[in-house]
Amino acid sequence: MQERSSPNKSILLVEEEAMLSSLLKERLEKEGYSVSACHDGEQALGRALHDHFDLVLLDVQLPGRDGVEVCRQMRRRSLNVPVVMLSARGEVKDRVKGLKAGADDYVVKPFDMAELLARLEAIFRRLYNAPPQSLDQVYEFGHVVVNMDKEEVLRNGEIIVLTAREFALLRYFLLNANERLSREVLLKEVWGYRHGLNTRTLDLHVSQLRRKLEEDPQKPRHILTQFRSGYRFVPFP
Repeated sequence: MQERSSPNKSILLVEEEAMLSSLLKERLEKEGYSVSACHDGEQALGRALHDHFDLVLLDVQLPGRDGVEVCRQMRRRSLNVPVVMLSARGEVKDRVKGLKAGADDYVVKPFDMAELLARLEAIFRRLYNAPPQSLDQVYEFGHVVVNMDKEEVLRNGEIIVLTAREFALLRYFLLNANERLSREVLLKEVWGYRHGLNTRTLDLHVSQLRRKLEEDPQKPRHILTQFRSGYRFVPFP
């Protein structure tokens, strides 16, 4: 039996609807998580910035600041905790908005609890059970310097803030430099997804990495698209 990754992990649950918040909190605690709940955007941002959490489960529709703005402010203040957004809005433009704000995943309501738990476990499995790295602690390409030990990225000497998922994707690219990587492999190895999911999430994260790391995101030199197959990371073009 596969060991669960939940024990001793803390979650900030931000959900406006009291009944859903109570149900989620009860189920997550049964799974072994430590859960703190709040119900509005201002309180959520304050808790996220001043307390330690391993993950933030963030509703989009919140009084005060909405979830997208809360996530955006967290990233602007260099808070790298994984964020999973919950929303009744499932259109592509809404997912894009959430992911561009810095969310690591986006779950549409109504959702199956088993799927939500699987997504949380995939995030924790990647963060805490990653295999030892075969890279040097400091890796350079173009004008970018990546410190794998500190999970710090510099571009032209300035710190670049990446989300946990963006850093995990960059790490996988670095570990597999010059290899053709299919979308299926990336979704499995970085997201923990096993089958049949839309690749739009991956493409959006690649777009964000290019925007943050490439000199010209419209003409990338390092994170290259492989026609009809996936991506290839080239450190020295």
